[in-house]
Amino acid sequence: MNDKDQKELGKTLWAVADQLRGTMDADDFRDYMLSFLFLRYLSDNYEAAARKELGSDYPDPNAIGNAGKTPLSVWYAANKADVAQFEQQMRRKAHYVIKPKYLWGHIVHLAKMQDDTLLDTLQGGFKYIEEESFQSHFQGLFSEINLASDKLGRNYPDRNAKLCAIISEIARGMALFSTDSDTLGDAYEYLIGQFAAGSGKKAGEFYTPQQISNILSAIVTLDSQEPKAGPRRKLDSVFDFACGSGSLLLNVRHRMTEAGGTIGRIYGQESNITTYNLARMNMLLHGVKDTEFEIWHGDTLKNDWDWLRETNPAKKPKFDAVVANPPFSYRWEPKDEASQDSRFKNHGVAPKSAADFAFLLHGLHYLKDDGVMAIILPHGVLFRGGKEAEIRTKLLTDGHIDTVIGLPANLFYSTGIPVCILVLKKCKKPDDVLFINAADHFVKGKRQNQLTDENIQRIVSTYQNRDEHERYSKRISMERIAEEGYNLNISRYVSTAEDEKEIDLTAVYANLQAIELEIGEAKKRHNAFLAELRLAPLP
Repeated sequence: MNDKDQKELGKTLWAVADQLRGTMDADDFRDYMLSFLFLRYLSDNYEAAARKELGSDYPDPNAIGNAGKTPLSVWYAANKADVAQFEQQMRRKAHYVIKPKYLWGHIVHLAKMQDDTLLDTLQGGFKYIEEESFQSHFQGLFSEINLASDKLGRNYPDRNAKLCAIISEIARGMALFSTDSDTLGDAYEYLIGQFAAGSGKKAGEFYTPQQISNILSAIVTLDSQEPKAGPRRKLDSVFDFACGSGSLLLNVRHRMTEAGGTIGRIYGQESNITTYNLARMNMLLHGVKDTEFEIWHGDTLKNDWDWLRETNPAKKPKFDAVVANPPFSYRWEPKDEASQDSRFKNHGVAPKSAADFAFLLHGLHYLKDDGVMAIILPHGVLFRGGKEAEIRTKLLTDGHIDTVIGLPANLFYSTGIPVCILVLKKCKKPDDVLFINAADHFVKGKRQNQLTDENIQRIVSTYQNRDEHERYSKRISMERIAEEGYNLNISRYVSTAEDEKEIDLTAVYANLQAIELEIGEAKKRHNAFLAELRLAPLP
């Protein structure tokens, strides 16, 4: 399926969501819509793997008829003694198992027939996927989908009927396209973006706009010590401690594989349970095996992931790349002993009013010495005083801040403020800081401003080559930054204002004289006409 068809599929599914949502708000309906898309993906992928595994023994779908049976249900019924061995093989090949009665095709059949067992079958299927399908347990993966909700109906028959309508319509929408399972990941991402656009400030909890994600992923996949050398060939690990729906991690993975490189395990952390479930579904839906990622549900600021708090230096996790889009200026309550926290004791504890630097220091703490970190933050971190000024100064004098990138305003669904990207390294080579002022380089949109591919490429190539361009980028020495009191306000170093043109007073005076002569000549001609008419001349 080409890009146009993928987008059309996403639009079709969004139209279905818009039509069926009814009394539900977008956030509630999102969970149903994306979960059914997820089930469709798992089913398609599993059935494709089963077809390959069984070969000529795989039942012909055209020969089964329309009785609601799937090829696998027919095979299971005819080969009961071989089911256990088949499922063992599927766990090796596809990395998961789904019983035939829980496959999307059977669920759709129940929906179209308005079968009164649909709701119970769905509940059983969701529980099976959470607890038995995968080698890893995805406990609570569907916890946000309440199939007993009054929003679906007042009683079981009403809720069952509503689900029949929703699933039938989704199936009809997807049937308009000859989709393969790989494209459903793109449709999923499209829908997340659409739900984000429709839910205002809440969207910041789970979605980083793709254009900004592209910049961060490009930065961390370049060679951290020699960016001019081009893309890294290998990333053993990448971490996003505020991962939302996981789109940023997936972007890094996609960029590495597209460039012919390899990427190891990807790690994410998310405190919002709904968003945490979205992230886990999103990973699987994009073909990331359950053994290739780990998403942790927990509070990053409290550092409640036991694995991260490992005290043995030999086992302590460190990452090749860290990316993040944490909540801006989040109010937090640091503990009294926070100053002794290994993450903060070298640089300081961020103030209660804004946890921006607390998030940054968390990521930096887990970065490898030769790694690179890219984080999106509000501009306030560049110039605010007090404790933040102390942390910023220490980061600069320790040589950790490599690049400061100013982005245009109104790029996010959740806020209209301009944001910046800070690129940090444990061991950076240049004894200066690169400033890129891209604030004026965008295309204005109806809701959000947009960065074009050219805008993004210019930012990335400027970072990669540490280029200097008038009114766009400049390398600033640490001596100059010290003179400015370690204030990183971008406009102090790279102003986008154009100098006023010098006025040539001699030329202006000559022009005025010429104009006066023209006025005099015009007045003479005018008075001549007045004289012919025997009227008084102009004074």
